[in-house]
Amino acid sequence: MRDRAALVAFAQESIARGSKSFRFASRLFDRTTRERVWLLYAWCRKCDDMADGQDHGGAMAVVDDPLERLAIIRDLTAKALEGTPTGEPAFDCLAIVARECGLTAKMAEDVIEGFALDAADWHPRRENDLYRYCYHVAGAVGVMMAVVMGVSPDEEATLDRACDLGLAFQLANIARDIAEDDAAGRCYLPDDWLATLDIGPGEHMRPHNRKKLALMGRWLADEAEQYEASARIGAVELPFRARWAVLSAAGIYGDIARQVRSAGEHAWDQRIYTSRPEKFRWVKTAFADAVANNPRPMDRSGLWTRPRV
Repeated sequence: MRDRAALVAFAQESIARGSKSFRFASRLFDRTTRERVWLLYAWCRKCDDMADGQDHGGAMAVVDDPLERLAIIRDLTAKALEGTPTGEPAFDCLAIVARECGLTAKMAEDVIEGFALDAADWHPRRENDLYRYCYHVAGAVGVMMAVVMGVSPDEEATLDRACDLGLAFQLANIARDIAEDDAAGRCYLPDDWLATLDIGPGEHMRPHNRKKLALMGRWLADEAEQYEASARIGAVELPFRARWAVLSAAGIYGDIARQVRSAGEHAWDQRIYTSRPEKFRWVKTAFADAVANNPRPMDRSGLWTRPRV
């Protein structure tokens, strides 16, 4: 296994290639936390790339052996958590951050379950199915990231809010990537939503359905905004620099959902992203919010909650 410094350098390169927004926000952490966040990201990114036939989140390719790839992900993850060198630097990154922060096999398996759903060619039938998927592919990552930032695995309320931030991110991604997912043969819009708007299976990208699609984009953006607001409440419990980074990321990713909503029928004409000036604006805003540390209260009684063990 490479030494820690070499794996941190590998992880830094991975996040630089895979997520400009997350890399931007990660610079706000203290050095130790930043390195651990990078290490965890490298494992997440590699698993995602293996499952989807991508290279650092690029265009998805047709995967002929999804179940075999899933088995490899599970095997290498188990070895990493046991402390056994895997020969794959991204999984060795997980080994280090898991040892340093107490990440568990259950936490990792919750993330891998998201890849299993995609490997099974899964599609949400109901709205709650959508949230369950978002939990596995992003909310569970939020839980792991919170532990990396110093939150105790026993602080369930704070971990719930960390999960909410992951849900917000994934809902924004789904809203932005509807056309891209359709091109890859995937659809994460629940059947009950499609039925409500009288859209047939596989018909959501047809030009005559664009107004209806814009409405669902708004629904996704509105839900993302609710979970983002809930996540901001949990950030109160984080150390200052971690709170600053999390609030920055919340604003930066939240802008993706807000742009989808404002673009309406044109949201999928070209890929939406948060510009560099807007990222700096959110970092500045997040600094003030992190100092004040007094988020607006909200009623989250109607929001989906992550499953308990």
